[in-house]
This record gives sequence, C-alpha cells and structure tokens, in this order.
Amino acid sequence: MTLNDPQTAQDRQAPLMRTMLNKVPEVTVFFWIIKILATTVGETAADYLNTTLGLGLAGTTVVMAVLLAALLGAQFRLRRYVPTVYWSAIVLISVVGTLITDNLTDNLGVSLVITTVLFSLALAATFALWYRRERTLSIHSIVTTTRESFYWLTVLFTFALGTAAGDLVAERLAVGYWASALIFATLIAIVYAGHRAGALGAVLAFWIAYVLTRPLGASIGDYLSQARADGGLGWGTTVTSLLFLGAIVAVVAYLTRSRRDETPAALLDA
Repeated sequence: MTLNDPQTAQDRQAPLMRTMLNKVPEVTVFFWIIKILATTVGETAADYLNTTLGLGLAGTTVVMAVLLAALLGAQFRLRRYVPTVYWSAIVLISVVGTLITDNLTDNLGVSLVITTVLFSLALAATFALWYRRERTLSIHSIVTTTRESFYWLTVLFTFALGTAAGDLVAERLAVGYWASALIFATLIAIVYAGHRAGALGAVLAFWIAYVLTRPLGASIGDYLSQARADGGLGWGTTVTSLLFLGAIVAVVAYLTRSRRDETPAALLDA
C-alpha cells in the first residue's frame, strides 16, 4: 500500500531552509512490510526482555529507553536517510512504546480505556503543535531538526496508542488476537480504499494507517507467541521475535543495496 502525499507550498520552499536531505524513507510497500514486522517485534520483544533481563517492567523500560535515546542521537546526527539506523530506531521505539503502556497498565493500574484516551490526546496535541509550527505533517519534508523531532515524538505516541488500543480490543473486550488482527487489517483496507477514492487526503490516510498497523502487528505477535490456552499458537516470544527480526534484517539489507526507498534529491528540490 502506497500513500504518497503531494508537496505543500511549505514543502516546496524547503530548499530555502533545508539543513539535510529527507530523513525518512519513501512510503512504498517495503515501508509497510517493515513497519508491521517492527510492530510485531515491539510486542514480542518487550515481553521477552521483561522476563529475561530480570529487571522488572520498570527497569527494562529504563534500559530500553536509554538505548533508544542513544540510537536516536545517532539518527539526528545523520544528514540523510540511512536504512539501518532509521529502522533500528523504529524497532526500538516500538519496544519502548509497548513498555510505556505496559507500565501504566500493569504497574500503575491505569485502565486500557484511559491509556487509549490519553495517548490519543497526546498524539492529537503533537499533530496540532507540529502543524501550527511547520504548516505541514508531510513525511516528505523531514529536512530540519525541528520536523524530525516532531516526527519521532509522533511515532512514539502512535506505538504507545497502538499498544493500548490493541490490548483493549484483544484482551479487555475479549475479541481475541486473531480476530483483532483481522479487524485492524480491515480498517487499514478501508482507509486505503478511502484514499484511493479521494475521500481521504494522503497525509491523513497515512497517519491513520500508521497508527492502525501497531495494533495489527501486536495482535499478530500475540497470536503467534502466546500459549494455546490463551488463544495463541504457542511459538513463544523468543522464536517469534527472532523470526520477525530476521525478516526485518533481510528487507533492510535489500533496501540498503537497492536504495529503492530513498527520496531523490531532484524531487526534494522540485
């Protein structure tokens, strides 16, 4: 699924203020494949690390947040999109987003309904501030540090929101993991159809689909990893995480060689 948004007037003026090439990949089918794989890893790896490191949920969250901060530091220092760094950050932010929601629900007793509402409001506020300052939410124009900061904050909230919404549907509402995956996949298909029919703009359709892929991937991960008694296939978090990480590495390696998801400099300056 490709949801490419036309450049706004603000985007066309970007060469006047650009400090870097576009820092995010083009939205191709590879983008959505890795995104769903990463969201699945975010769910299963968070569970694996929480039980393996022996640090508890809070301690695991701190360790992963420090690693994420270090990786984002490397990402911000780059002047262009580098697939290995960008997608490594996506995987880590997926894990951290899951852990944040799990901390709120498991350690602090905040209900999934409340966390879903809170992260929805946080995401809406981030979008509002981003648009108020930059007059665009297009991912084709992540060419300044300010825009990149808004972008990664938005990504973090989409993962936290997607985790809360996915758990709310699959567990709290007892829909089940596989049925939840089908529901979210259907919603994504509806968004895509709405975009193709002209009912949804590309930017809006992209961000809705971006949010929905998180609970989709989480539901798939839970279905594969959870015990059969809990509605899963019983593969376990280790096997599921390694399989999906391997798939991510393979696709990212291909993109690094082919550069098929880089924004051409000529297009950026058009």
